[in-house]
Order: sequence, then structure tokens, then C-alpha cells
Amino acid sequence: MTELKNKELMLAPLAGVTDVAFRIICEKYGADKTFTEMASVNAMVYDNRQTDEILFISEKEKHANVQIFGRDPEKIEMAIKDKINPLENITDLSFNMGCPAPKIFKNGEGSALMKEPDLVDKITKTLVKSTNKKINVKFRSGVDESLKNYIEIGKICEDNGVDYVILHGRTREQHYSGIANWDDIKKLKEALTIPVIANGDVFTVDDFKNIIEKTNADGVMLARGAMGNPFLFKYIKEYLETGDYTPITPSEIIDQIREQYDLSLEFKDQRLVVNQMRKHVGWYIKGLPDSSKVRDEVNKLKTKEEIFDLLDEYKNVLEG
Repeated sequence: MTELKNKELMLAPLAGVTDVAFRIICEKYGADKTFTEMASVNAMVYDNRQTDEILFISEKEKHANVQIFGRDPEKIEMAIKDKINPLENITDLSFNMGCPAPKIFKNGEGSALMKEPDLVDKITKTLVKSTNKKINVKFRSGVDESLKNYIEIGKICEDNGVDYVILHGRTREQHYSGIANWDDIKKLKEALTIPVIANGDVFTVDDFKNIIEKTNADGVMLARGAMGNPFLFKYIKEYLETGDYTPITPSEIIDQIREQYDLSLEFKDQRLVVNQMRKHVGWYIKGLPDSSKVRDEVNKLKTKEEIFDLLDEYKNVLEG
């Protein structure tokens, strides 16, 4: 049986999800590393204000790191030296070669880079020479089933001094559909000597156990499995310590939503927080009694006070 302990648990960079407040909460429940939403090196070079907000890390965070994307080695080097190296509170820099979004792919960035191994070679050399921070590269199994070159990309990363890689066991063509191919992660782990982090379809403690036993990966990165469920970090850590875990109660879920609202308001305008938290509330309460009704009501409310009143009523119903 594969040893489960001493495996790193990471929070994936998720656009519109892994902001400061959510990263703090995931840390609280046991995330060993978290990552910002991915930031464009092009925008970083031109001092884009929105990108500076993405890169912001709070003093309350102890394990936060940054993910960037791009395709121009010169701009990548400039962005790292000007924006990343001065960030003394981060230890790791992640480079994205896995994003399947049409706009990113069309620009030849994200997962489109897997079509250009020579450029991957240049980029990874640039990453390593530009910083003393730990470098990881996150990529997919390939662009599609006809171009599954994840082992080639992994070996380029290893040869050029990348510290560890993260493999999402889907092709770009799959986006987030179908089933993640954990066999690909296993094969990559067997092919490399640097650490390999597994990513894809980990929604439960059993999923964590199974992906480690299947792949022998050095850690797991939680993505959609953490949305509305930062408690999964706690469940996994408890299981590793005791062989069991205690599920969060419905009323504790509501308390956690309130905490995330309050944390978000420390860093963002109330109107923006109310808009962004609507989706988080939906994720948090999914599967609870009358959750769809409550979600619809939350989507109509416009202030923190209205939302908290509704959540308090819902908590009383759940406890009753």
C-alpha cells in the first residue's frame, strides 16, 4: 500500500475563486500551499492594476504563492524580476501550461504551449534563471488524444531545473468534462525524478486515498473539489492523523459562509463582494435542504445585512 502521509495538499489557482479570503480559509483547514488566480505576464509588464490586485497576498496568509501565464520568455523574465522576486512572502512560483480557456488557448498560452516543446524549453529555462523561488509548472495530459505529450513536457521541466510539476489528467479538448486519467499521472511519476503533484477529480477523502494509491504522486492539488468545500482539507488531514474524520455540520457551513463574507469585505468593496459571494453561497449549500430556494433568494439580495439575515434564518431552519 502506498504511504499516504507526508503528501502535500495544495489549493489550485482558480479564476474567480481563489481570492485572498478563500485562500485564508483553505489554509485554516489545512492547505499546505495555495495559489493566486493566474496573472498575465503581459499585464504585469504594463503595470495593470487588476493584475496587481490578483497578485496581492495578505499578511494573514502563511502559505500563499503566485501563478503566472504567458508565452514570451522576455516578458516572463521581466515580470518575474519586477513583480515576483520582490514578494518576500511567497516561496513558490507556478507557471500555467494547462488552462483550456478558449481566449487563452487562442493566444498560444496556457495548454496551447504543449504544442510547442521548443518554446516550453525556452520558457522553463527562463523561469529557473529568473528567480530563486521554487518553480512548478502545471500542465495537462496533452492538447487532445492525438497529442498526449505530458511525459515529454515533464522531462523538459525536469532537465531545466523546475522543482516540481503538477499534472491535470485531462486533455485540453476535454476541458473539465469526462473522467481525469490518473494513469497519466502514474506514468509521469514513474518517468520523472522530481516531485509530481496529482490534480483531477478529487472531491472526497476516498478520492484522495485512491489517487495517491493509484499514482504514487507526491501530493494532491484540490481544485473544483474545494469550491464550497474548504473542509475537504480538514477531512483529509484528520483522516491521515486518525484514520477517520468528523464531517462539518450544516450550521457550521453557514458560519463559514459568514466568515468568508467578512474576510472578503476586508479586501474588497461590498458591492463586489456581494456579487462574487453569490456563487460561493451556492457551492457551500449545495445538497443541503431547500438549498436551491435559498440560493435563488441570495441572488436577489444586495447588501451584507440582508444576506446575513437570510443566512441566520436558514441556519435556524437547519438546526431545527
